[in-house]
Amino acid sequence: MQGNHKIKTLDETIALVRSYRVQNKKIVHCHGVFDLLHIGHIRYFEQARCMGDILIVTITPDRYVDKGPHRPAFNEILRAEAVASLSCVDHVAINQWPTAEETLRLLRPDIYVKGAEFKNTASDMTGKMEREEKIVKEIGATLAFTEDIVFSSTNLINRYLSNLPKEINKYLDLFRHRYLHTDLLEILDELSSLNVLVIGDIILDEYQYCDAIGKSSKDPMLALKYQTHDLFAGGVLAIANHIANFADNVELVTVLGEIDSHESFIRTQLHPNISPYFEVQPKAPTLIKRRFIDSYTMHKLFEVYMMDDSGLPNDKDLKICNWLKRHLHEYDLAVVADFGHGTISPAMVDMLTQHARYLAINTQANAGNRGFHTITKYPRIDYACISEHELRLETRTQNSSVRPLIDRLAKEIKCHQFSVTRGRNGCAVWQDGEIIEVPSFAHNTVDRIGAGDAFFSVTSLASYHGVSSELIGFIGNVVGALAVEILGNKKSIDKPSVQKYITSLLK
Repeated sequence: MQGNHKIKTLDETIALVRSYRVQNKKIVHCHGVFDLLHIGHIRYFEQARCMGDILIVTITPDRYVDKGPHRPAFNEILRAEAVASLSCVDHVAINQWPTAEETLRLLRPDIYVKGAEFKNTASDMTGKMEREEKIVKEIGATLAFTEDIVFSSTNLINRYLSNLPKEINKYLDLFRHRYLHTDLLEILDELSSLNVLVIGDIILDEYQYCDAIGKSSKDPMLALKYQTHDLFAGGVLAIANHIANFADNVELVTVLGEIDSHESFIRTQLHPNISPYFEVQPKAPTLIKRRFIDSYTMHKLFEVYMMDDSGLPNDKDLKICNWLKRHLHEYDLAVVADFGHGTISPAMVDMLTQHARYLAINTQANAGNRGFHTITKYPRIDYACISEHELRLETRTQNSSVRPLIDRLAKEIKCHQFSVTRGRNGCAVWQDGEIIEVPSFAHNTVDRIGAGDAFFSVTSLASYHGVSSELIGFIGNVVGALAVEILGNKKSIDKPSVQKYITSLLK
């Protein structure tokens, strides 16, 4: 294809730059994703070429494109070929890193050129532009900006090349008429000032990766061959970490086991702005849910609970209750992650419902609590969040439409807002008798563990902030879509990832 001779490896490009320097050529460098080559890109390259003698363009590799779901629309080879086909471009290379920082140090161009939209570095939510600007100064180069019409590849792809399902595109078209993506980004920024208390059960999720090697010759059971394992900080730890990426001040109250406490591991997994308060349950282990997983398909085969859910002795329970009584008024909201494993006692429920300024609650039905643990144990709730199967368990209704069940339970628990997560069906959010349904945006499901926790974490903050039901559902589903792409709770959901995902859907 025309222009393919211009495509070089990064090492080849570095060598070419050295040869051009011997010839006293002025080197100009442009860098970006260039997912859909358009007139804005063409004018940008043409203006950049006029600033020097040689124009080199580096392309963000596919694995580092962070524009949101279904991106890049074109793979790195096609993107490189498209840019190389332009007569104003001398050489194209696919970058080896997420940003141009290291590449700038290696190429050391005379001029680094960005589009006009990057002039205001404060508007760059990733911080990449600011870091690149520092590198440009470090290597003694000049940072220049083009001046011309600005197009958005994201906007063009959303309008003409979207590969989202038709029903999702239809919903997004309607949503864009009501809200700008900047409306949601402003909401996320405003959450940072919140002072949040998080309380609930620790769960350490241990993944044992195995290969199935057949049936045991002596017993009717599956035989597995161990490969490797992971340990993830789940339960209230994951929820606190999600929240700490959005709110600046987070206090965590939870219970460790005296036996195999894993306290050192847990402390290393907590976000830096989390202040932990641990009580210790005597003669009990810190809860581990050990899951055995087929290493090829990643299907979960079975799990083993290492658990003592009898709760704290009275003196330690009273100690936490007294702490809550003294300190709950200091927090904007209390986020309760109640998995029914013994951390939150009836006395703590009373203390939370009496003294929290705003109370966000998630109760989970799982194999460890056998259906005895439901959200109606809390006599006061401001924001509630449960899954559809937990809603049906609470209302003892298996097959009927979900909407009347939501309305019925929301009125029973007298909450301000009530979210129900529905997996592939998205979510429904209740407020003042009105129910808003938002579709799921997930497209790459790796692991569903922790997705509901991530949804609950961020929507709790948004609910306290007075965000409307539809925006809560939208933000929550974006967070959930990011969460299902992560194995276990390997990492928490951060604000920049949510911002990019929202922008990619709405821009």
